[in-house]
Amino acid sequence: MPTLKVKNLYKVYQNAKYISARNVSFEVNEGEIFGFLGVNGAGKSTTIKCITGIIPFTAGSIEICGYDIKEKPFEAKSSFGFVPDNHAVYDKLTGSEYVSYIASIYKVPKEEYQERFDTLVKKFNLQNSINNQIMSYSHGMKQKISIIGALIHKPKLWILDEPMVGLDPQSILDVKNYMKEYAANGDSVIFSSHNLDTVEKLCDRAMIIHGGTVIALIDLKEYREKGIDLEQEFMRLTSEARVKIDAVRAGLLNEEEELASRMGKKKAGRVMQKKIQKEVFDEIEANS
Repeated sequence: MPTLKVKNLYKVYQNAKYISARNVSFEVNEGEIFGFLGVNGAGKSTTIKCITGIIPFTAGSIEICGYDIKEKPFEAKSSFGFVPDNHAVYDKLTGSEYVSYIASIYKVPKEEYQERFDTLVKKFNLQNSINNQIMSYSHGMKQKISIIGALIHKPKLWILDEPMVGLDPQSILDVKNYMKEYAANGDSVIFSSHNLDTVEKLCDRAMIIHGGTVIALIDLKEYREKGIDLEQEFMRLTSEARVKIDAVRAGLLNEEEELASRMGKKKAGRVMQKKIQKEVFDEIEANS
């Protein structure tokens, strides 16, 4: 059974002219490190926010460890640990207080908590600062305490959004090594990144998203065996996708400008929004 299963996911924001996630489908298997790639604005963070339940999605389904996130949100959300790109933590708490608070939310048994806590604190080299207020932490230390909080309940799925940004080389190595260790124990890791070299060396598979649409699912073991360069493939695939998307958007812009000449800019914008969203909802209905 896949740890994460996303099927025909759509996210349409109200009054939006472009679709943030369009028919996104992929799976993450047990014991797998899965990379999530795309340029800025491609739809990575939107997809991750849908997976984690931060924002609602328009259509499709998301299963985490077999639990549908809409039908069984408590069970689904209890099955993953999430590290956001802004390492949202409570600055006035100490590191120890913060992790203890997160553990209480997930109802981590007291007899298991201390051993897990000590192991993770040592793993991420926070022994000397764990009892200090988080407001005194560096960016990297805040990222590490966020990771410890995400893992204290031993989730089967570990989700990270741009986890390496702003980390020093030693911290990056610590995170990479623990990702490998985590997957080696049969659990799963999915993370978004702009660092193609990290994804190429660390991941088993990767997905490239562009314009809210999946343009490639890549077996990186096969790439390594065949000597295929991920950076070159990424640039080729996203360039081809950009040409197609730009052509579509140029056509829509021309249509909107033509309408604006007859009915005014504001009304033309509303007409185009309704047209684009109708096309997407017709597509959703066809896929359901």
